[in-house]
Amino acid sequence: MLYAILAYHEEDLVTSWTPDEDAALMVELQKVHDALHEAGRLGPAARLGGTARAVTLRGPGVGMVIDGPFAETKEQLLGLYVVDCADQAAAIQAARDLRRANPTAVYEIRPVQLYLPGVAFPVTEAAE
Repeated sequence: MLYAILAYHEEDLVTSWTPDEDAALMVELQKVHDALHEAGRLGPAARLGGTARAVTLRGPGVGMVIDGPFAETKEQLLGLYVVDCADQAAAIQAARDLRRANPTAVYEIRPVQLYLPGVAFPVTEAAE
């Protein structure tokens, strides 16, 4: 079964890291990514751009585009993983592995009901 692991974090904290601090975190996360990939369980993963550039579409009809994600929490959705796990317990373990690498993040685990893989995109080096 596929699970989405949604990575939430305090954006101000993440953007306060020096390039070296951010790179060190990414090294630790890459170890988890590599283990999931080697097990054939890692699907698409993304680090999202800043919420200052985000918009939300909501409302009836064609909807209205408003600035920002307007999360009612301290943390913002900053990334996501799609992992193939035998069950929820395995998905929770994958999230725990990610949390060991990034202990200040919050991970939400949800089953994926519909998965449309689309086409592979190139890896991006940095958000615009």
